[in-house]
This record gives sequence, structure tokens and C-alpha cells, in this order.
Amino acid sequence: MSLFAEVRARFDSQASRPLDLPNWEILRQSWIGRKSGALTLITENWLNPASPDLKRSVGQELNKLKAHLEATLEERKLDIESLVDQGASIRERVDLSLPGVIRPIGSHHLIRQVFQEIEDIFFSIGFSVVEGPEIETPYYNFEALNIPEFHPVRDDMDTFYLELPKGAPTPLLLRTHTSPMQIRTMEKQKPPVRVIVPGKVYRRDNPDATHSFAFHQIEGLAVDTDITFCDFTGTIEYFVKQFFGPSVKTRFRPSYFPFTEPSVEFDVSCPFCGGTGTSAGGGTCSKCKGAAWIELFGAGMVDPAVYGFVNYDAKKVSGFAFGIGIDRLAMLKYGIDDIQVFFQNDVRFLRQFP
Repeated sequence: MSLFAEVRARFDSQASRPLDLPNWEILRQSWIGRKSGALTLITENWLNPASPDLKRSVGQELNKLKAHLEATLEERKLDIESLVDQGASIRERVDLSLPGVIRPIGSHHLIRQVFQEIEDIFFSIGFSVVEGPEIETPYYNFEALNIPEFHPVRDDMDTFYLELPKGAPTPLLLRTHTSPMQIRTMEKQKPPVRVIVPGKVYRRDNPDATHSFAFHQIEGLAVDTDITFCDFTGTIEYFVKQFFGPSVKTRFRPSYFPFTEPSVEFDVSCPFCGGTGTSAGGGTCSKCKGAAWIELFGAGMVDPAVYGFVNYDAKKVSGFAFGIGIDRLAMLKYGIDDIQVFFQNDVRFLRQFP
């Protein structure tokens, strides 16, 4: 029966090779498959044509071979399944001793941070936040703010007007300040009014280190009975000291704005040289140019003419308004020399203000 020994040796050689489940199935079909497996061929070619005196011994050897094949195949299947389970366990296992993966975390843009800081300051003294459209009509952007039709700032050299189809009922423009929300708010709300209006505004400025055609502004408005100029200056001084620190000094100078009367420009003592006009090295301070003061923003008491557009009684109410350039305040507070860096999305710059 050396032929059975050769067949068994050949099977053992094939079964000992590295196998996965698909190859194991191929091996099983080639040896014990019903139609074309090796056992079926041995039965047809060796057992069936054998003479009566050999058939018994051939049958015994065939049964031994079949038992060996089935046992070996089942053993190999268990081994393969065990390896598959071990591999899955290794992949799914969490090693708590490994250091965690540090994911980069984003942060608010510096302009957004300054917005939030200013909003928090005014929240603390009773102001609320309102927002409005960036596309405005000339009425809200100019006329209702006491800026008549032929005022120089309404020229298209200073303002972006939208191209509209012929027959459009009214011109549209990109707002040049957040002041239109003064009118929209007072139209909807009777005094008292205390709001700030953060947002983006647009003017036809040539971009350079201190100018941009798009920038950010916060408008402030307070209207009530018996609001005085002292209330106005006290509110602004409180804000400036909260934002720049208690050591800064403030002053205001007469100015002109169409929708405030009287109007002023607010200045703050230079936070870089301490209001001395001299840098730490003994030279002229590069920020204030030796003046010791830096202009911050314009403001004033609301012109009584504006109340006529919102049906307020100018004899009974008074108030103040101001417009703060957010980009300018961020540049002053953080020592930034070029306004354009706010719009360039340079990660090296943004990472400095997490």
C-alpha cells in the first residue's frame, strides 16, 4: 500500500503550507470534494475496479486516508480562524500606555477676538448687540443719518454702488459704516436704546498698511431721556480703560460728523511709550510719532435732526453715538503695523493669537 503512503505524504506537504481561509477551501475541495476530489478519484480508480481479495484492504486504507484528511483539514481550519481572531484583537486593542494623538485646535481670528472683547465690555454696562445688512439703500446709509443727496461722501469715488437692472426701484450700495443700524433700531424700538452694532463695512480706499476697501467697525448708540455729554464721555472713557488698561489717559477734540452734534475725536495716550512720545531707546516713539497721543475714533451726541427720521421727539430724548474701527484698535493693542495681515490668512501670523 505504498501508493496510499505517497498520497498521504503529498497531502501533508500541501496542508503544511501557510494558508488563509480561501486557500484552505481550495485545498479541501481538491482532496475531499464530492465531484473531483482526490478521495472520489481513488474510490473510482482504485477501490471499485479492485479484485475481491484486494478490495477489503484497499477499502481499509481508503478509510484511514479519509479520516486523516478530514482531521488534518479541520485542525488547519481551527488554526487559521485562531490567527484571524488574534489579528483582529491586536488591531482593535487600545494601548492606554501610548501617548495620545495631539490634534491641532483652531482659534478665533484676532479680529473676532477683539470683537468679542469689545462686546463683553459693553455688555457689562447694559448694551445689547444688533446686526444688520451689508447691502444698504442710500436712505439708511446716508439720508436718514443727516447726509443729504449732494454731500461729498456720497460720491462714487468713496462708495461702492451695486450695478442693478434697469428699472430697479432704488439704488443699492455696500454700507460705508454700521451707522444705518442706528436708524433701523430706532424705527423698531422706542427709547431707551442701548445697542452696539458689529460688522464689516466697505469704502473705496486703496489698500496699504493702514487702509483697506473692507474693514470692521462697531457702532454704538445710546438714546434715552436726560442723557448728557458727561454720560457720553464717561461711557467712552470706561471702555477705553477696560480695553487698553487703567493707566491710559483719554482726551477729546472738537470734530464734525453729519449725524452728531457736538462731534468729537477721542484720543488715548500712546500705550507703547506710556504717553511720553519717547521710545524705550530714547528716540521718538514710532507709533505716536512723538505726539504722545493716538487718535482712536469719532463720536458725539446724536444730532436732533436724526430723530426726525425715526419719529423720536428731540425735545424729550437725547443720546450719543460712536463708531469704533476694530482693525485699528487691534493694531494698536497688539502692535501690528500692517492692516493687510488681517485678510491674508497667514497661519504664521494667526498662530500668534491663539
